Amino acid sequence: MKVAFITGITGQDGYYLTKLLLEKDYIVHGTIRRASLINTERIDPLISKYGNDRLYLHYSDLLDSSSLTNLLNKILPDEVYNLAAQSHVSVSFKNPIYTTQVGTLGSISLLEALRNTNKSIKFYQASSSEMYGGASKTKLNEKSPFDPKSPYAASKVFAHDVTKLYRESYDMFTVNGILFNHESPMRGETFVTRKITRAVGRIKLGIQEKVLLGNLDAFRDWGFAGDYVEGMWMMLQHHTPDDWVLATGESISVKEFAKAAFEAVNLNWKDYVEVSEKYFRPNEVEYLLGDYSKAEKEIGWKPKTSITELVNMMVESDLKLAKQEKVLIENNLLKPTWDNPKS
Repeated sequence: MKVAFITGITGQDGYYLTKLLLEKDYIVHGTIRRASLINTERIDPLISKYGNDRLYLHYSDLLDSSSLTNLLNKILPDEVYNLAAQSHVSVSFKNPIYTTQVGTLGSISLLEALRNTNKSIKFYQASSSEMYGGASKTKLNEKSPFDPKSPYAASKVFAHDVTKLYRESYDMFTVNGILFNHESPMRGETFVTRKITRAVGRIKLGIQEKVLLGNLDAFRDWGFAGDYVEGMWMMLQHHTPDDWVLATGESISVKEFAKAAFEAVNLNWKDYVEVSEKYFRPNEVEYLLGDYSKAEKEIGWKPKTSITELVNMMVESDLKLAKQEKVLIENNLLKPTWDNPKS
Protein backbone atom coordinates (compact mmCIF):
# COMPACT_ATOMS: atom_id res chain seq x y z
CA MET A 1 0.00 0.00 0.00
CA LYS A 2 1.52 3.34 -1.10
CA VAL A 3 1.89 6.28 1.25
CA ALA A 4 1.38 9.92 0.20
CA PHE A 5 2.19 13.15 2.03
CA ILE A 6 0.23 16.29 1.10
CA THR A 7 0.83 19.88 2.14
CA GLY A 8 -2.23 22.07 1.72
CA ILE A 9 -4.54 19.11 2.26
CA THR A 10 -7.44 21.29 3.49
CA GLY A 11 -7.65 23.29 0.24
CA GLN A 12 -9.68 22.60 -2.90
CA ASP A 13 -6.94 20.56 -4.59
CA GLY A 14 -6.08 18.89 -1.30
CA TYR A 15 -9.64 17.59 -1.02
CA TYR A 16 -9.83 16.20 -4.54
CA LEU A 17 -6.32 14.73 -4.45
CA THR A 18 -6.89 13.10 -1.07
CA LYS A 19 -10.16 11.61 -2.28
CA LEU A 20 -8.46 10.26 -5.41
CA LEU A 21 -5.55 8.70 -3.51
CA LEU A 22 -7.78 7.12 -0.88
CA GLU A 23 -9.88 5.59 -3.64
CA LYS A 24 -6.63 4.16 -5.02
CA ASP A 25 -5.95 2.54 -1.62
CA TYR A 26 -3.19 4.93 -0.54
CA ILE A 27 -2.45 5.84 3.05
CA VAL A 28 -2.57 9.64 3.10
CA HIS A 29 -0.86 12.03 5.52
CA GLY A 30 -1.48 15.77 5.38
CA THR A 31 -0.31 18.89 7.15
CA ILE A 32 -2.54 21.48 8.77
CA ARG A 33 -1.55 24.68 10.54
CA ARG A 34 -2.40 25.05 14.21
CA ALA A 35 -5.14 27.65 14.62
CA SER A 36 -7.83 28.60 17.10
CA LEU A 37 -10.52 27.48 14.65
CA ILE A 38 -10.81 24.04 13.05
CA ASN A 39 -10.21 24.44 9.31
CA THR A 40 -10.81 20.93 7.97
CA GLU A 41 -14.33 21.54 6.66
CA ARG A 42 -13.59 20.45 3.09
CA ILE A 43 -12.04 17.13 4.06
CA ASP A 44 -14.31 16.34 7.02
CA PRO A 45 -16.29 13.76 4.99
CA LEU A 46 -13.01 12.01 4.15
CA ILE A 47 -11.91 12.13 7.78
CA SER A 48 -15.20 10.55 8.83
CA LYS A 49 -14.79 7.77 6.29
CA TYR A 50 -11.04 7.09 6.44
CA GLY A 51 -9.73 8.77 9.61
CA ASN A 52 -7.67 6.62 12.01
CA ASP A 53 -7.36 4.07 9.24
CA ARG A 54 -5.83 5.58 6.10
CA LEU A 55 -6.02 9.37 6.58
CA TYR A 56 -3.82 11.17 9.12
CA LEU A 57 -3.39 14.89 9.80
CA HIS A 58 -0.32 16.49 11.38
CA TYR A 59 0.31 19.98 12.67
CA SER A 60 3.16 21.49 10.68
CA ASP A 61 4.13 24.49 8.57
CA LEU A 62 6.17 24.85 5.40
CA LEU A 63 8.24 27.52 7.12
CA ASP A 64 9.21 25.07 9.90
CA SER A 65 11.85 22.94 8.20
CA SER A 66 12.58 20.83 11.28
CA SER A 67 8.95 19.72 11.59
CA LEU A 68 8.93 18.75 7.91
CA THR A 69 12.08 16.69 8.27
CA ASN A 70 10.76 14.95 11.37
CA LEU A 71 7.44 14.16 9.68
CA LEU A 72 9.08 12.78 6.55
CA ASN A 73 11.40 10.59 8.59
CA LYS A 74 8.42 9.29 10.55
CA ILE A 75 6.05 8.76 7.62
CA LEU A 76 8.54 7.74 4.89
CA PRO A 77 6.10 8.45 2.05
CA ASP A 78 6.37 7.18 -1.51
CA GLU A 79 5.02 10.46 -2.89
CA VAL A 80 4.93 14.08 -1.70
CA TYR A 81 2.53 16.65 -3.14
CA ASN A 82 3.32 20.27 -2.30
CA LEU A 83 -0.02 22.10 -2.67
CA ALA A 84 0.35 24.56 0.20
CA ALA A 85 0.45 28.25 -0.68
CA GLN A 86 -1.17 31.61 -0.08
CA SER A 87 -2.89 31.11 -3.41
CA HIS A 88 -5.06 34.19 -3.85
CA VAL A 89 -3.37 36.52 -6.33
CA SER A 90 -5.02 39.73 -5.12
CA VAL A 91 -4.20 38.91 -1.49
CA SER A 92 -0.56 38.40 -2.48
CA PHE A 93 -0.32 42.13 -3.21
CA LYS A 94 -1.61 42.88 0.29
CA ASN A 95 0.53 40.21 2.00
CA PRO A 96 3.57 39.93 -0.28
CA ILE A 97 6.10 38.88 2.36
CA TYR A 98 4.09 35.96 3.74
CA THR A 99 3.05 34.87 0.24
CA THR A 100 6.67 34.91 -0.92
CA GLN A 101 8.00 33.15 2.16
CA VAL A 102 5.58 30.23 1.78
CA GLY A 103 6.24 29.95 -1.94
CA THR A 104 10.02 30.18 -1.80
CA LEU A 105 11.30 29.12 1.62
CA GLY A 106 8.48 26.62 1.95
CA SER A 107 9.25 24.80 -1.27
CA ILE A 108 13.01 24.67 -0.77
CA SER A 109 12.59 23.59 2.86
CA LEU A 110 10.49 20.66 1.71
CA LEU A 111 12.94 19.74 -1.05
CA GLU A 112 15.85 19.87 1.41
CA ALA A 113 13.94 17.70 3.85
CA LEU A 114 13.38 15.15 1.08
CA ARG A 115 17.02 15.25 -0.02
CA ASN A 116 18.17 14.59 3.52
CA THR A 117 15.55 11.93 4.22
CA ASN A 118 15.31 9.80 1.10
CA LYS A 119 16.05 11.06 -2.41
CA SER A 120 13.94 8.31 -3.95
CA ILE A 121 10.70 9.89 -2.67
CA LYS A 122 8.74 11.34 -5.60
CA PHE A 123 7.86 15.04 -5.35
CA TYR A 124 5.14 17.08 -7.04
CA GLN A 125 5.31 20.90 -7.04
CA ALA A 126 2.14 22.87 -7.79
CA SER A 127 3.20 25.46 -10.35
CA SER A 128 0.74 27.96 -11.80
CA SER A 129 -0.29 29.48 -15.11
CA GLU A 130 0.01 32.86 -13.36
CA MET A 131 3.77 32.50 -13.88
CA TYR A 132 3.31 33.33 -17.60
CA GLY A 133 1.97 36.83 -17.01
CA GLY A 134 -0.80 36.78 -19.60
CA ALA A 135 0.59 39.34 -22.07
CA SER A 136 0.25 37.02 -25.08
CA LYS A 137 -2.86 35.43 -26.58
CA THR A 138 -0.91 32.42 -27.84
CA LYS A 139 -1.26 28.93 -26.35
CA LEU A 140 1.23 28.50 -23.53
CA ASN A 141 3.27 25.35 -23.04
CA GLU A 142 6.20 24.07 -20.97
CA LYS A 143 8.69 26.10 -23.04
CA SER A 144 6.83 29.43 -22.92
CA PRO A 145 8.69 32.18 -21.01
CA PHE A 146 7.59 33.23 -17.54
CA ASP A 147 6.73 36.87 -16.79
CA PRO A 148 5.13 36.96 -13.31
CA LYS A 149 2.80 39.85 -12.57
CA SER A 150 2.19 39.31 -8.82
CA PRO A 151 4.08 38.29 -5.67
CA TYR A 152 2.20 34.98 -5.83
CA ALA A 153 3.34 34.31 -9.39
CA ALA A 154 6.92 35.36 -8.65
CA SER A 155 7.11 32.95 -5.70
CA LYS A 156 5.73 30.17 -7.91
CA VAL A 157 8.46 30.80 -10.49
CA PHE A 158 11.10 30.34 -7.79
CA ALA A 159 9.50 27.12 -6.56
CA HIS A 160 9.24 25.86 -10.14
CA ASP A 161 12.88 26.60 -10.89
CA VAL A 162 14.20 25.16 -7.64
CA THR A 163 12.21 21.97 -8.23
CA LYS A 164 13.96 21.59 -11.60
CA LEU A 165 17.28 22.41 -9.95
CA TYR A 166 16.92 19.61 -7.39
CA ARG A 167 15.90 17.19 -10.14
CA GLU A 168 18.96 18.01 -12.21
CA SER A 169 21.46 18.45 -9.37
CA TYR A 170 20.57 15.56 -7.06
CA ASP A 171 18.92 13.07 -9.43
CA MET A 172 15.63 13.37 -7.55
CA PHE A 173 12.19 12.52 -8.97
CA THR A 174 10.76 16.04 -8.81
CA VAL A 175 8.07 17.29 -11.20
CA ASN A 176 6.26 20.57 -11.82
CA GLY A 177 2.60 20.60 -12.75
CA ILE A 178 1.87 23.92 -14.45
CA LEU A 179 -1.86 24.02 -13.82
CA PHE A 180 -4.12 26.54 -15.45
CA ASN A 181 -7.14 27.76 -13.49
CA HIS A 182 -9.16 24.90 -12.07
CA GLU A 183 -12.41 25.33 -10.18
CA SER A 184 -15.07 23.31 -8.38
CA PRO A 185 -17.78 23.55 -5.73
CA MET A 186 -14.87 23.31 -3.25
CA ARG A 187 -13.25 26.51 -4.55
CA GLY A 188 -12.77 29.27 -1.98
CA GLU A 189 -15.52 31.88 -2.07
CA THR A 190 -13.12 34.79 -2.63
CA PHE A 191 -12.06 33.37 -6.02
CA VAL A 192 -14.04 34.95 -8.84
CA THR A 193 -15.70 31.82 -10.24
CA ARG A 194 -17.01 30.69 -6.87
CA LYS A 195 -17.94 34.25 -5.92
CA ILE A 196 -20.10 34.32 -9.05
CA THR A 197 -21.80 30.96 -8.50
CA ARG A 198 -22.43 31.68 -4.82
CA ALA A 199 -24.05 34.97 -5.83
CA VAL A 200 -26.14 33.24 -8.48
CA GLY A 201 -27.61 30.89 -5.89
CA ARG A 202 -28.35 33.69 -3.44
CA ILE A 203 -29.78 36.05 -6.06
CA LYS A 204 -32.02 33.34 -7.48
CA LEU A 205 -33.49 32.80 -4.01
CA GLY A 206 -33.87 36.51 -3.28
CA ILE A 207 -31.33 36.83 -0.48
CA GLN A 208 -28.80 38.91 -2.43
CA GLU A 209 -29.32 41.71 -4.94
CA LYS A 210 -26.00 42.26 -6.72
CA VAL A 211 -22.50 40.87 -7.03
CA LEU A 212 -19.44 43.13 -7.27
CA LEU A 213 -16.66 41.96 -9.57
CA GLY A 214 -13.39 43.34 -10.89
CA ASN A 215 -12.04 43.06 -14.44
CA LEU A 216 -14.75 41.38 -16.52
CA ASP A 217 -12.49 41.21 -19.57
CA ALA A 218 -9.80 38.99 -18.05
CA PHE A 219 -9.65 35.67 -19.93
CA ARG A 220 -8.82 32.36 -18.25
CA ASP A 221 -8.48 28.72 -19.22
CA TRP A 222 -10.83 27.19 -16.64
CA GLY A 223 -11.07 23.46 -15.91
CA PHE A 224 -12.40 21.14 -13.19
CA ALA A 225 -10.12 20.56 -10.19
CA GLY A 226 -11.13 16.91 -9.99
CA ASP A 227 -9.65 16.31 -13.46
CA TYR A 228 -6.45 18.19 -12.64
CA VAL A 229 -5.53 16.27 -9.47
CA GLU A 230 -5.67 13.08 -11.52
CA GLY A 231 -3.01 14.70 -13.71
CA MET A 232 -0.86 15.37 -10.64
CA TRP A 233 -0.99 11.71 -9.73
CA MET A 234 -0.26 10.61 -13.29
CA MET A 235 2.89 12.76 -13.34
CA LEU A 236 4.33 10.87 -10.39
CA GLN A 237 3.53 7.52 -12.03
CA HIS A 238 5.49 8.42 -15.17
CA HIS A 239 8.82 6.68 -15.63
CA THR A 240 10.76 9.95 -15.94
CA PRO A 241 10.34 13.19 -13.99
CA ASP A 242 9.55 16.29 -16.03
CA ASP A 243 7.27 19.33 -16.18
CA TRP A 244 3.76 19.29 -17.70
CA VAL A 245 1.02 21.83 -18.43
CA LEU A 246 -2.54 20.89 -17.51
CA ALA A 247 -5.23 23.00 -19.18
CA THR A 248 -8.36 22.75 -21.33
CA GLY A 249 -7.11 24.57 -24.42
CA GLU A 250 -10.05 27.00 -24.24
CA SER A 251 -10.19 30.46 -22.69
CA ILE A 252 -13.25 32.53 -21.77
CA SER A 253 -13.67 35.87 -20.02
CA VAL A 254 -14.98 36.51 -16.54
CA LYS A 255 -17.95 38.16 -18.26
CA GLU A 256 -18.67 34.97 -20.22
CA PHE A 257 -18.38 32.83 -17.08
CA ALA A 258 -20.83 35.12 -15.27
CA LYS A 259 -23.21 35.08 -18.22
CA ALA A 260 -23.21 31.26 -18.30
CA ALA A 261 -23.70 31.00 -14.54
CA PHE A 262 -26.72 33.33 -14.49
CA GLU A 263 -28.19 31.68 -17.59
CA ALA A 264 -28.08 28.35 -15.73
CA VAL A 265 -30.88 29.73 -13.51
CA ASN A 266 -32.61 31.73 -16.28
CA LEU A 267 -31.35 35.13 -15.17
CA ASN A 268 -29.66 37.92 -17.16
CA TRP A 269 -26.21 38.61 -15.70
CA LYS A 270 -26.39 42.29 -16.71
CA ASP A 271 -29.15 42.87 -14.16
CA TYR A 272 -27.02 41.71 -11.22
CA VAL A 273 -23.30 42.25 -11.94
CA GLU A 274 -21.59 45.50 -11.02
CA VAL A 275 -17.92 46.37 -11.49
CA SER A 276 -15.92 47.66 -8.54
CA GLU A 277 -12.39 49.06 -8.82
CA LYS A 278 -11.49 47.58 -5.44
CA TYR A 279 -11.41 44.14 -7.08
CA PHE A 280 -8.96 45.13 -9.80
CA ARG A 281 -5.39 43.89 -9.40
CA PRO A 282 -2.49 46.38 -9.34
CA ASN A 283 -0.99 44.44 -12.27
CA GLU A 284 -3.60 42.55 -14.28
CA VAL A 285 -3.06 39.25 -16.08
CA GLU A 286 -5.27 39.71 -19.14
CA TYR A 287 -5.23 36.40 -21.01
CA LEU A 288 -4.24 32.81 -20.23
CA LEU A 289 -4.63 29.82 -22.57
CA GLY A 290 -2.87 26.49 -22.06
CA ASP A 291 -1.53 23.79 -24.37
CA TYR A 292 -1.82 20.39 -22.68
CA SER A 293 -0.59 18.36 -25.69
CA LYS A 294 2.60 17.20 -23.96
CA ALA A 295 0.64 15.85 -20.99
CA GLU A 296 -1.77 14.09 -23.34
CA LYS A 297 1.07 12.52 -25.33
CA GLU A 298 3.38 11.52 -22.48
CA ILE A 299 1.19 10.74 -19.45
CA GLY A 300 -2.17 10.21 -21.15
CA TRP A 301 -3.96 13.09 -19.46
CA LYS A 302 -6.66 15.30 -20.94
CA PRO A 303 -9.54 17.27 -19.40
CA LYS A 304 -12.83 15.42 -19.02
CA THR A 305 -15.14 18.25 -17.92
CA SER A 306 -16.29 21.04 -20.25
CA ILE A 307 -16.66 24.62 -19.10
CA THR A 308 -20.45 24.31 -19.40
CA GLU A 309 -20.45 21.19 -17.21
CA LEU A 310 -18.19 22.96 -14.70
CA VAL A 311 -20.41 26.04 -14.47
CA ASN A 312 -23.55 23.94 -14.06
CA MET A 313 -21.89 21.77 -11.40
CA MET A 314 -20.89 24.82 -9.36
CA VAL A 315 -24.25 26.59 -9.73
CA GLU A 316 -26.17 23.47 -8.73
CA SER A 317 -24.03 23.04 -5.62
CA ASP A 318 -24.33 26.70 -4.64
CA LEU A 319 -28.10 26.71 -5.14
CA LYS A 320 -28.29 23.99 -2.50
CA LEU A 321 -26.14 26.05 -0.13
CA ALA A 322 -28.27 29.14 -0.77
CA LYS A 323 -31.43 27.20 0.14
CA GLN A 324 -29.82 26.23 3.45
CA GLU A 325 -28.79 29.85 4.06
CA LYS A 326 -32.30 31.11 3.33
CA VAL A 327 -33.76 28.87 6.02
CA LEU A 328 -31.20 30.17 8.53
CA ILE A 329 -31.86 33.80 7.56
CA GLU A 330 -35.64 33.37 7.87
CA ASN A 331 -35.11 31.97 11.36
CA ASN A 332 -32.74 34.82 12.32
CA LEU A 333 -29.84 32.37 12.65
CA LEU A 334 -27.71 33.96 9.93
CA LYS A 335 -27.03 37.58 9.04
CA PRO A 336 -26.08 38.22 5.39
CA THR A 337 -22.56 39.68 5.03
CA TRP A 338 -21.97 39.38 1.27
CA ASP A 339 -22.20 42.12 -1.38
CA ASN A 340 -25.47 44.13 -1.45
CA PRO A 341 -27.74 41.72 0.43
CA LYS A 342 -31.40 42.50 0.83
CA SER A 343 -32.23 43.77 4.29
